[in-house]
Amino acid sequence: MKKFNILAILVICIVLASAVFTVMLLQEPDIISKKQKPLAKDTYATAESVDSLVDSLNDFSFSFYQKIIEDEEGNVFFSPYSIFVALSMAYEGTSGNTAIEMQNILNVLQNDSVTQSSFGRIYNLLNQNQEGYIISTANAFWANQDYQFLESYLDLLQNYYMAEANEINFSQNEEAAQIINTWIEEQTNNKIKDMIKPDMLSALTKLVLTNAIYFKGSWAKQFDPDATHETDFKINSEETVKADMMGYTGENSTFGYTETDDLKILELNYQGNDLSMIILLPKENNISIAESVLNADNLTNWHNALEDVEIDVSIPKFKFETEYTLNGLLTNMGMVDAFIPEIADFSKMDGTRNLFISKVLHKAFVEVNEEGTEAAAATVVIMELTAIMDPNVFIADHPFIFLIQHKETGSIIFIGKVMDPSN
Repeated sequence: MKKFNILAILVICIVLASAVFTVMLLQEPDIISKKQKPLAKDTYATAESVDSLVDSLNDFSFSFYQKIIEDEEGNVFFSPYSIFVALSMAYEGTSGNTAIEMQNILNVLQNDSVTQSSFGRIYNLLNQNQEGYIISTANAFWANQDYQFLESYLDLLQNYYMAEANEINFSQNEEAAQIINTWIEEQTNNKIKDMIKPDMLSALTKLVLTNAIYFKGSWAKQFDPDATHETDFKINSEETVKADMMGYTGENSTFGYTETDDLKILELNYQGNDLSMIILLPKENNISIAESVLNADNLTNWHNALEDVEIDVSIPKFKFETEYTLNGLLTNMGMVDAFIPEIADFSKMDGTRNLFISKVLHKAFVEVNEEGTEAAAATVVIMELTAIMDPNVFIADHPFIFLIQHKETGSIIFIGKVMDPSN
């Protein structure tokens, strides 16, 4: 598969109802698009290994989507790429059953040079050689300044994930939250703000892993703002709202299109034709019809069936933000041990089993209008130190009660209280 096809499939999953685009760092888009990021290490990546990693990402995307709609009745938007990469950075530090559970949902090999190089290759493809659009991803880790991590783990994050290394004092939680939030804002062009609340951090916090992604692209065929009009949007058979509907008609109205028995499928290209948005529209007003067939294999089949067709297009403008705490969802997907103190095994991070994940956070933003699409997302994994109990000791150096009991019958023979043993 050509690298642009890989990128297209990756981003289709991201923009689809089950995926998102991801992060960037400067204020001026025309400046951003020209700035070249350093390359990640991708020495051992092959076309086949990148295809395999993309397949794992896409499978995760749709599994995650099916889980999130169990609790979300309204708008859904997230970046599976962002979540997948952030979890993979944590997964690299796991061992034992924690590693097995995370491998089962990520479906990638741990501490494998080919897999790590494939992460690097995708990072390089996303961040380099862009024409007509902006897409940027960034990773970082924030290690507590008085905690010792294994150099092998930190080197892996920096070389293959291009994760920026930072030391921080998490006991000063307000300052620490502000520092990390500022980094996220910068990487997402100020679209993702105030992601970490200070009370999420404490002296027990030892590591925060972050991924951010930003996308801005103009339609290859932009909608005429004069054609936008307000109309009814039917949420279901009983509920209707007003929406600004964009329209594209006429001789130039040729787009990639296909149908199934239940769906109309439209592709809208962004300038540069490296990225596109795929829209799945149920022929009946029942979104569960589309959700029931949403998987990686069907996406590939739909994409291969697209043909250029002259078709009148109407889609609504929309803009919204989403925010999720993912602990429960990931637990339901099978990632259980990672969240349990004294059970989690992140020994490849620090050589101990004292760390566990206290929170996985995700926040996303999307705006679709006549010009194109702007989207951003960030994922945060917060690692905490298990609160270690003191060794078993008994020092009766303060007032206490005592009793004398007949063991066989259980009868209490004497009972007393010592307030001052010197008397």
